[in-house]
Amino acid sequence: MQKSIEHIAGDSEGVSYEFPVFRFEGLRFDGSDKAAPSAYLQAALHAGELPGVVAIDALMPMLEKAEAEGRIKGDITIVPQANPIGRAQYHFGEHQGRFHLGTRTNFNRGFPLLAAPDPTLLPDATSGTADQRLKTRLLQLSIGHDIVLDLHCDDEGLAYLYVHASLWPAMADCAAAMGVDAVVLWGEDTDGTFEGASITPYLNLPADVARFDRRVATTVEYRGILDVDGALAGSDAEGLYRLLVGRGVVLDQALSTPGSFTGIVAPLENIDMMPAPRAGAVLYDVKPGDRVAKGALLATIVHAPGEADGRTQVLAPQAGIILTRRSRRIIRAGEDLLKLVGDRKSADARSGTLED
Repeated sequence: MQKSIEHIAGDSEGVSYEFPVFRFEGLRFDGSDKAAPSAYLQAALHAGELPGVVAIDALMPMLEKAEAEGRIKGDITIVPQANPIGRAQYHFGEHQGRFHLGTRTNFNRGFPLLAAPDPTLLPDATSGTADQRLKTRLLQLSIGHDIVLDLHCDDEGLAYLYVHASLWPAMADCAAAMGVDAVVLWGEDTDGTFEGASITPYLNLPADVARFDRRVATTVEYRGILDVDGALAGSDAEGLYRLLVGRGVVLDQALSTPGSFTGIVAPLENIDMMPAPRAGAVLYDVKPGDRVAKGALLATIVHAPGEADGRTQVLAPQAGIILTRRSRRIIRAGEDLLKLVGDRKSADARSGTLED
């Protein structure tokens, strides 16, 4: 394993950022003399989302053991903490790792959507603001890999994946290997997410070049932001390892093949985000994983405590599964309460990415 340090210059004198990159050099060919797939994993692009960070921490000893035994076939690049800029942002003691405070831009937005998987098409890595330079560098590190995993988490929720429709059902083995509960399929990225920047360059290529049968690009949502736990990290690391073995990056003949994926699969258009009708305190009647009928009580907003008409109920617009809910119990009118994966298209379907 090799470790290097990446440096990102700040936007003012005397400020700079750095993050480590770990590389495992594979043998590059499997037993049939075919090129083994390569993999890129990153975590904490939203700097406060740590379940993926501790999952990588638990995965590293497994990869080091495989390396020592000569079982790593394809190159692996790992960035455990992909956003040193967001990691350093605090405001009155509260960590602010989702948006760059200087540009007000989501760290998982504004990635270049290239016409081909060619790093020379990327912007100059020395130009732009610090967050733009970071995004360019992360793409430089990831472009060209067959497997690209961007590890995130939600507020409170099930474990699930965002997957481009062109990669499904070919990626069903990955979902099964990782043990996630759901897969959300999307079709167009107009916002420039990291996942979108990882798959868009291949969409207009010939099928024999794009190779969607072996390509993996996904945003992994590891449950909730407070699910930073040793047992969960170990389980998630095992899921990542199973994916790498199943896709031929790592050889492990002792590992059993996971069964078929039996979780929820739904298009992005089926998700109801449920904006709050009033500001106030949230009393939830459902939790992630619950199946609800149309008209079921999802939550109550206490907007005028102690008054006869001081509560407003929020009802399910359709039948479906609760995927996530917000972790804070204070809300403003119009803010999203939860993600409901409906059995059919949402009446308020949103195009492009959701809030991640």
